Amino acid sequence: MSTASYASPPSSVYSYATSTRSTRSTRSNDFAYNVGDHSSKSKCNSASEKSRKYLRRLLKFKQMDFEFALWQMMHLFVSPQKVYRNFQYRKQTKNQFARDDPAFLVLLSLCFCATSVGFGLVMGLPVVKIFKLLLWVVLIDCIAVGIVIATIMWFISNRYLVLVSRVGQDVEWAYAFDVHLNAFFPVLMILHCLQLFFINPLIDKTWFVSTLVGNTFWLAALGYYIYITFLGYSVLPFVKKTVALLSPMILLCIVYFITIACNWNITRGLLWFYKHRV
Repeated sequence: MSTASYASPPSSVYSYATSTRSTRSTRSNDFAYNVGDHSSKSKCNSASEKSRKYLRRLLKFKQMDFEFALWQMMHLFVSPQKVYRNFQYRKQTKNQFARDDPAFLVLLSLCFCATSVGFGLVMGLPVVKIFKLLLWVVLIDCIAVGIVIATIMWFISNRYLVLVSRVGQDVEWAYAFDVHLNAFFPVLMILHCLQLFFINPLIDKTWFVSTLVGNTFWLAALGYYIYITFLGYSVLPFVKKTVALLSPMILLCIVYFITIACNWNITRGLLWFYKHRV
């Protein structure tokens, strides 16, 4: 029998290898998590206790595993499946899929700061407006929109995708928000980092090729978001029909070709919005 293994993350992460057959049976056997076991459930922290513990750790940088967070960020681009395998491992060891270490959130915030400053400089904004842009991107584009998306996905997955609604078999809201953060990181890097080098010389023009290049960045970024979101829910052993989460890809491609045909440059529209918003 051939054994499928994946590259080991940093030393702070436990790596493991599973066979192809055991991977298929995992969804029905290994990840039962003692559903319905009220004695084990009573030992688990409540959602509010977990939230308070998570927030307290935000100020304890020495306890954060930044090495593992960097490993996750790197693999969200090259192999996002490996990131979600460690979410499965966390469920087995800590009885929760959601992160209990805010290191990823801290690094993501730093990325927001750096890319927002770069975006503001490319747009030629003064310091005060760059700060306003940073607040807008962090508080609105990521957190507020993320809360809305996570809530919608949490409701849809628990209402329509969970196999059987039983004790312990539900999608945690915190996990739904983690999935959003995972999917949003490539979007941030593609649109607010990589695209910056092309805005002034090429994208922020009235040429057709400017629209083609700019909108292709959006296609790649949102395509990443949809795919990583799909992976996030497909690893849950009690969630079915997750392939439906890929259906927005069809709408994304349709909108992409419509904008190209109409020569509607989405990036130029975003630049105009940010300039008038901040």
